[in-house]
Amino acid sequence: MLDFLSTATDGGSVNPWVPLAYLVAGVFFILALRGLSSPSTSRTGNRFGMIGMLIAVVTTLVTHDIANIVEIGIAIFVGGAFGLVVARRIAMTQMPELVAAFHSLVGLAAVLVGWAAYLNPGAFGLLTADGGIGAVSKVEMGLGIAIGAITFSGSVIAFAKLSGKMSGSPILLPGRHIINLGTLAAIIVLTALFAMAAPSETLPLIVAMTVAAFIIGFLLIIPIGGADMPVVVSMLNSYSGWAAAAMGFTLGNSAMIITGALVGSSGAILSYIMCRAMNRSFISVIAGGFGADASAAGGGGGEQRPYKTGSAEDAAFMLEQAEKVIIIPGYGMAVAQAQHALREMCDLLEEQGVEVKFAIHPVAGRMPGHMNVLLAEASVDYDKVFELEDINSEFAQADVAFIIGANDVVNPAAKTDKSSPIYGMPVFDVDKAKQVFFIKRSMGGVGYAGVDNDVFYMDQTVMLLSDAKKMVEGIVKALD
Repeated sequence: MLDFLSTATDGGSVNPWVPLAYLVAGVFFILALRGLSSPSTSRTGNRFGMIGMLIAVVTTLVTHDIANIVEIGIAIFVGGAFGLVVARRIAMTQMPELVAAFHSLVGLAAVLVGWAAYLNPGAFGLLTADGGIGAVSKVEMGLGIAIGAITFSGSVIAFAKLSGKMSGSPILLPGRHIINLGTLAAIIVLTALFAMAAPSETLPLIVAMTVAAFIIGFLLIIPIGGADMPVVVSMLNSYSGWAAAAMGFTLGNSAMIITGALVGSSGAILSYIMCRAMNRSFISVIAGGFGADASAAGGGGGEQRPYKTGSAEDAAFMLEQAEKVIIIPGYGMAVAQAQHALREMCDLLEEQGVEVKFAIHPVAGRMPGHMNVLLAEASVDYDKVFELEDINSEFAQADVAFIIGANDVVNPAAKTDKSSPIYGMPVFDVDKAKQVFFIKRSMGGVGYAGVDNDVFYMDQTVMLLSDAKKMVEGIVKALD
């Protein structure tokens, strides 16, 4: 049935069905991205992506001279089984570190493919008439290896920070910007020398370039605080796409080029949008300076100010008296895995006629869409979840702003204090709500910016100092 794909035309020209099949796969990938742009269509988007990948893989297998199809089949089975087990066992709260781990595998795959092409160029159709590799192919190969190595080592550090295996605090090396720029410049120079070198002189250059790329990936991520990971995850996603695209040029595979370009460009656009949402520079993210200032790494010390505390019963009483409640979730909700108890609380309030909405900040959590994923896991209706720009004006009409695990995204210092590291970042106007309940483990901790939050001390704020899940369960018990 697939013979028409595997039959090449005379003279070794490419079968026209092959690029057509890759084009169809690319269309499905585009439809997948479109579907994933909305929670309501995300399942369909995933299915489109799976269909596109199936077409691309089958086309590649039947149109290339595979040394041992049995071994490849076993590898696909083992990888698929591993993916199935991981998908069933990993909790949604662990999704950020899982994404970082998968990014590292994409980067490592690009490095291995690049080295395989270098060591056996004849198998990849890269040999020139003089028995070497063309300069253009060397540049493509070098870029793929370099970007893949950066993605791998950077993703490993991101995984370690997100999973708690490494401190989330920024590690600030002296002269880190000079070191980073120098290492990047060395990679560029080594790539150029590799492209121009004679075949007998290329091995030391490609080894040095690969090692330098692994090092710069490590250096780019360690200065970034663990709470700044949404932008980092998005940025590494972009890197993995560009690595795949570069390898696509090396292999002459249009499907890899299309897919890599889609992933790389969408990740870069998302990173830029998130940087704007946090009033940060996209260039500083790439340079490893994001969140690495001393102010961002510091603590939240200072004079003690009076604040009011309350209990779950107090919160339950006020919530059931309200007409409109807006809930702002943050990373604290994810850590406590309080999303299911929160949905139960919402159901009870709605049964009593209370209007409940969720407000999601673009950089809440540890990865893009982290809060949306957790709420979807808890079966919160999509039409109750709103982005910052769509709901911020409603806080003035809200009876209760219910903050669970968020901090900097509700800090009014972003609007008033020019000396604050978060000045200029759009935040929720929770100070305009009639009543504010703020769930927090203790008054000792601060957000990633390391600054105090005036919301804690407002007249209408009641601090609910407890584990988020236990506090919400207490509120549910009181409501029920």
